[in-house]
Amino acid sequence: MRSLSINGGKMKGIITGNISNLYQVKEINKNLPIVYEATARGRFKKEEITPVVGDFVEFETIENDKAVINKILERKVYIKRPKLANITQLVFVISSKEPKPDLLMLDKQLAFAEYLGISSIIVLNKADLDNKEEFKQIKEVYEKIGYAIIETEAKNGKGIEKLLQALKNNINAFSGNSGVGKSTLINSIFKQNMTAEGEISKRNKRGKNTTTSITLYEIDKNTYIADTPGFSTFSIDEISSKNLANYFREFKDKIKDCEFVGCSHIKEENCGIKKAIQQGKIDVSRYERFCKIIQELRQKEEKKW
Repeated sequence: MRSLSINGGKMKGIITGNISNLYQVKEINKNLPIVYEATARGRFKKEEITPVVGDFVEFETIENDKAVINKILERKVYIKRPKLANITQLVFVISSKEPKPDLLMLDKQLAFAEYLGISSIIVLNKADLDNKEEFKQIKEVYEKIGYAIIETEAKNGKGIEKLLQALKNNINAFSGNSGVGKSTLINSIFKQNMTAEGEISKRNKRGKNTTTSITLYEIDKNTYIADTPGFSTFSIDEISSKNLANYFREFKDKIKDCEFVGCSHIKEENCGIKKAIQQGKIDVSRYERFCKIIQELRQKEEKKW
């Protein structure tokens, strides 16, 4: 029976998977890192702290690649739903059809990335099915704002090399509605079947969610991809409705032109954001989605009280 403990048993790792509170912890700072199957100390439950995928941890080995997590290191970023820590870049995948582009969801996610203070990439997948040329319009809107956009055809590998370069030296979380091709993209990046690929329901044209737990895949040193469960529970409730405009990139420098402090940018007449729309500096469709999101946030805030 062998013991793999070093430095008095203390080792550092990153949690790459979690199934029923049994964690996969990958040792870091080693040329040939080992993945350990680990449990968490009971005191975490008392302290109401739960280790999650992406956490950097201190752990000690027991035997035969088994380990115990002793400490969760400071989190730079934490997402409640789905539970994920320390990501540095969100990769938002939308498809041209089956399912069609969900720009409302995209804008929610982009606002959340701004709130978290992390980078974001927009991936336009299934570009070969874009018969209505919707991607052209989407690119015009979001590139003007300053977002990086990559077109891909995951099934045949088109755009994968460019995407791979954009992922380097980041802990990346792939998000998007079920069926947009996240799993297919990840399989194309690794050139092997890393994740189960879903089928599109012929009846309702919505994706069947095949990813049931978060897994962190290592592309190369310091570069990871998190495949998340379809973001069906995706929520931006942490952002208050009154602050939402601060997380729309093209709105931020227009707020100072509002006549009233605390302008909601909805009903007020002398609003800097509305003036910018009239001047063609802000896309009207994106503003309309902003209004929908702010209304959703307000309704949830009212229920809390």
